[in-house]
Amino acid sequence: MNMWAGREDITVLGLESSCDETGVGVVSVKLAGDDSGNVTLLADEVASSVDEHARYGGVVPEIASRAHLEALVPTMRRALAAAGIERPDAIAATIGPGLAGALLVGAAAAKAYAAAWGVPFYAINHLGGHVAVDALEHGPLPPCVALLVSGGHTSLLHVPSLGQPLVELGATMDDAAGEAYDKVARLLGLGYPGGPVLDALAKQGNRDAIAFPRGMTGPRDSRHAFSFSGLKTAVARYVETTHRRGEVVDRADVAASFQEAVADVLSMKAVRAATDLGVGTLVISGGVAANSRLRELAQSRCDAAGIELRVPKPRLCTDNGAMIASLGAHLIHAGAEPSSLSVATNPALSVQVSQI
Repeated sequence: MNMWAGREDITVLGLESSCDETGVGVVSVKLAGDDSGNVTLLADEVASSVDEHARYGGVVPEIASRAHLEALVPTMRRALAAAGIERPDAIAATIGPGLAGALLVGAAAAKAYAAAWGVPFYAINHLGGHVAVDALEHGPLPPCVALLVSGGHTSLLHVPSLGQPLVELGATMDDAAGEAYDKVARLLGLGYPGGPVLDALAKQGNRDAIAFPRGMTGPRDSRHAFSFSGLKTAVARYVETTHRRGEVVDRADVAASFQEAVADVLSMKAVRAATDLGVGTLVISGGVAANSRLRELAQSRCDAAGIELRVPKPRLCTDNGAMIASLGAHLIHAGAEPSSLSVATNPALSVQVSQI
């Protein structure tokens, strides 16, 4: 029997702790009526430990885990207050992929809250959450292609619906796009995280100044896979050669040319995938989806191909609890059963597994 039978709507709390953000979000999902399946955002609270990692040039797992322990309860209280509820009807939490210790902190807390409140628990895939968050801004998501692009992941996905498993069309063979941004920013002495600072600097440079390579775009390469390691190496060699000649590196031109190479490949392959599958919608999500040039170039190419482009606002692109709550809500609406409280976290969870 459906445990939600007779309910018109329910609230779902999502807890995200896969990396360096402690996120707690609350949504309401309609279970009946003409607007069945609609999900509304009620609260989105995030505590980031990014400043604690900046001195190391990247995320330190032990620091991230401790930061989650310190931030989780205050963030939970803020989210419940913002949503105007004492407890949700269900809890969804990131179970993978991500940092092992960080995942354990969030999942253990979510299970404890679920047990204490007597509400069902749903073990959710972090990557699927990045796709589901778009529905909070743009409404129900039709069958689409999703470009998931972040510091740890770069994948093209076929999304039949948010209540069904995602199908991976292709992924990065080496560095993720966001990882390449961080490494190039470090190379140029710009600090961490690299995405926002490189995006800002690129606006001052000439994107055509340096012909950096476009990885995995040859006639024999996979149509839907990516590679950014060669691009990162090309930037390093350019900087080294320029220094050897006794010349000054124009960091703005390097940033603009590097960013153009990344956005060119990402947008081209994403639109190609949508065309290959005959779907009319492309969603771009993940932290790198906040990049201004990627958004601009993807919009231009989607317009030319007659494809609707959906990109969440920057706050929803980065890791947050709202995206986990959204995916949990869509799975519940599709009839998913609760997860066991004994389910284990999985740092290497496949994108094609929405729930454990």
